[in-house]
Amino acid sequence: MADSGRIDEVAVIGNTDVTSTESENNIINTMVERGTSLLKKMEINVAEAEKRTGKNTVNMQETYTVYLIEIRPAETVPEGETPTAPDTLWRRYSDFELLRTYLLVTHPYIIVPPLPEKRAEFVWHKLAADNLDPDFVERRRVGLENFLLRVASHPVLSNDKIFFLFLTEEKGWREAVLETGFQDKVDSRIKSLSAMYRVKNPDKRFTELKLYSDELNSVISQLLRVRAKVADRLYGVYKVHGNYGRVFSEWSAIEKEMGDGLQSAGHHMDTYAASIDDILEEEEHYADQLKEYLFYTDAVRSVCRKHELIQYELEMVAQDLIHKKQQKEDLTTGTVRVFSLKGMTSKLFGQESQEQRESRLAALDQSIREGEETLKEKNTECQEFVRTACEDIERFKEQKDRDLREALISYAIMQISMCKKGIQVWSNAKECFNKM
Repeated sequence: MADSGRIDEVAVIGNTDVTSTESENNIINTMVERGTSLLKKMEINVAEAEKRTGKNTVNMQETYTVYLIEIRPAETVPEGETPTAPDTLWRRYSDFELLRTYLLVTHPYIIVPPLPEKRAEFVWHKLAADNLDPDFVERRRVGLENFLLRVASHPVLSNDKIFFLFLTEEKGWREAVLETGFQDKVDSRIKSLSAMYRVKNPDKRFTELKLYSDELNSVISQLLRVRAKVADRLYGVYKVHGNYGRVFSEWSAIEKEMGDGLQSAGHHMDTYAASIDDILEEEEHYADQLKEYLFYTDAVRSVCRKHELIQYELEMVAQDLIHKKQQKEDLTTGTVRVFSLKGMTSKLFGQESQEQRESRLAALDQSIREGEETLKEKNTECQEFVRTACEDIERFKEQKDRDLREALISYAIMQISMCKKGIQVWSNAKECFNKM
């Protein structure tokens, strides 16, 4: 059911090997499908982040970050010609949040890509969790670009007019999205909870999907916690090598024949100890790929909740129609049910006239016809939701399997490379000792 021809090109975070030169600025957006019409027409980048200070809605001073979005035609530039200058505009994180909320409400059957975290979570303790920290802002810039590319590569979301305005209209976009009236369609949490607990015939596919989403969330959360603990311990091990370097350097000062060898070994240890900061900051970018799917699980649950609400509304309409048909049958046959309103009315005011009965029958017939039409519409709505949601779920599963496999392989390669560096440091130290 997924369109097999839509994946023309794949971009990957990081390379398959991590060397000391490649680890710097080695941040490329995750596996994003570039076969959709929008990405064939334009290139989208979040080029930079900038810290600004201004007054908020309650007239208080605040410091915030804005992100520069660049778009340019995706046409190949002939050799010797200057590329077209990109169109640019600035967006705050809150603008991205508004766009995503709009997409969630407008396309409830779509697993809408998540935004990067607003504040850092699951980090090793030496990494700043401040949302204005330059390293965190840079990682969030990459995440926001990835979000835009995810939306732009989606066969449905990429064609949304509001999304296109987000990329092209700096002024007036917020007013345009509010004018759509999407906020009136936002389902209340109470309404969703009521549907979840009162649906009588839940769709097994969505029940299993919600359960899988919860389990995936739990597994990725545990994985990220373990990774943060390992990173903390690794940080300590590397930094302790700095003590080796200090001791060897001090020792070399009192030795004549052994001095040069000890000094060289100490230098190798100092270099090894200093390398861990860049290594673990680079590792955070691989963790961000896992975090994306941690946040994706909530988007999956959102689709399940929407289906529950549609199913609940369908069941309520069906139940109301059954009740009205029963009323008509009782009125036609003259049946009086125990403790019914009709029975109480008859006892208090006597039997109703033929005209009153015919009038009530006509009203019930009209109400039943309207109910049948509403039930038909709700059935169609539910069937269409299931069809489109299932298509998007299949697309998401393919994307998830591909992305997580690539992320875990890249992470393993990075760990292997890091271990090789450790072996090389001690091999170099061994050579220094041999020459003493």
